[in-house]
Amino acid sequence: MHVVCKEHLELAIDMFVDEYEDAPDIVDLEEVEFKAWEAPSHCERCAGPGRFLVV
Repeated sequence: MHVVCKEHLELAIDMFVDEYEDAPDIVDLEEVEFKAWEAPSHCERCAGPGRFLVV
């Protein structure tokens, strides 16, 4: 699972495919809210806002 900004989305997809050998689901965190999980406030690769969840 990766939380990334738009700039690092492609990298997160590549990392997911390399690890799991399957296509990930991509969730836009601006459109979806989870009750039992709070998204990190920033990208795991930079200080930018974490916008996409790659699972």
